[in-house]
Amino acid sequence: MTKIIKWMWQFIDVFISVVLAAMIVLVFTNVVMRYGFSSGIRSSVELSRLCLVWIVFLGAAVVLRRGEHLAIAEFSERFFPSAVPILNRLIWVVILISSSMLFIGAMNQTISNWNNISPLTGLSMALFALAGVFSGLLIAMISLVRIFNPSWLMDMEDQ
Repeated sequence: MTKIIKWMWQFIDVFISVVLAAMIVLVFTNVVMRYGFSSGIRSSVELSRLCLVWIVFLGAAVVLRRGEHLAIAEFSERFFPSAVPILNRLIWVVILISSSMLFIGAMNQTISNWNNISPLTGLSMALFALAGVFSGLLIAMISLVRIFNPSWLMDMEDQ
């Protein structure tokens, strides 16, 4: 099971890298075409925006899994050191509730917009909200496990 989870996170890392590279190529090519040849790729703006949405949402889940999100814990660690494990679990409960709301809202938006087709790319506009579905699901799974085992998945690359 650990190998499957590790492979899934490696796939997400590679997917984010490929999408970032595609976004860079799209934007750079479009800038060169616009300023050098007075033309451009019409769909590049929308595709690069879609790439950015997927990078941000999946990146949030990856960073949360690695424990690299910005956190300010000096106050709780200094004044309430014995309560830190309880406070951390409460934080994970809040994250679980928030990510569940993200998942439900993004799923509703995905279903509502599935038949809305972009005139420039021909892709469904639901692909924007689908990034929130995946991210909300991943974050909810991480937080659900971390409520009971706070250090799980933190250093899976080292194992």
